[in-house]
Amino acid sequence: MSDPTRVRWLSIFLDVPAADLDREAAFWGTVTGSGTGEPVGDHDEFLPLAPPDGDPCVWLQRSDDDTLASHPDLYVEDVVAAAARALELGAEQLSQQAGLVVLRSPGGLPFCLVRWRGQHTRPGPVGAAGGVVDQLCLDIPPSRYDAEVRFWADLTGWPHHDDEPVDEFARLVRPSDVPHAFLLQRLDDEQPTVTAHVDLAAADREGETERHLAAGATLLARNPHWTVLQDPVGRTYCITARKPGDV
Repeated sequence: MSDPTRVRWLSIFLDVPAADLDREAAFWGTVTGSGTGEPVGDHDEFLPLAPPDGDPCVWLQRSDDDTLASHPDLYVEDVVAAAARALELGAEQLSQQAGLVVLRSPGGLPFCLVRWRGQHTRPGPVGAAGGVVDQLCLDIPPSRYDAEVRFWADLTGWPHHDDEPVDEFARLVRPSDVPHAFLLQRLDDEQPTVTAHVDLAAADREGETERHLAAGATLLARNPHWTVLQDPVGRTYCITARKPGDV
């Protein structure tokens, strides 16, 4: 019998102020090769990016303030049971409605548990550089790092890889049919809560970077294994040297 709390799908939500929604949709639609689907929600506040193949797994969420943020939605068969497990592991519940529970991780990152309603297909890379939204990187203050890593590893049940414990990164290895992984980054400095940013993988990182710059991104930094960019509304994200399709 399958575990009804197992994560079957993971979507990344990009929270964006209403005034910036059109620019954000145009940029992320371009770099992901997606169109925009029909908005959903009580106030049409959720806008899916519809990829050329596969199912939507990146969404824009219109917010009522000026905060740019990112958060994950985890799709499970039994939302109530999954929420109860999250609470046992140290999460805080913020709200609940049919098929949806909004929570906050022990380190303060908002996330949602959503009812999984059937098969999804993971989108493939787009463009000549072969880029794809690959993972959500959790930016964790050092005082919260061990507890936050343990929480997400226990909640997802995904294997925890920390090949070099002295460095600042650990990874949760997703199932191959789930579109996004979790990268867990220990920050050098303290901050009030855990935050998150999007990482893309690309077969040709330099080519993918140039494609994003042409779409309106700004280059912030180049590192040996990743490039830091900012989108047209000020959201920071990275393009990594990971191979698209790796778990």
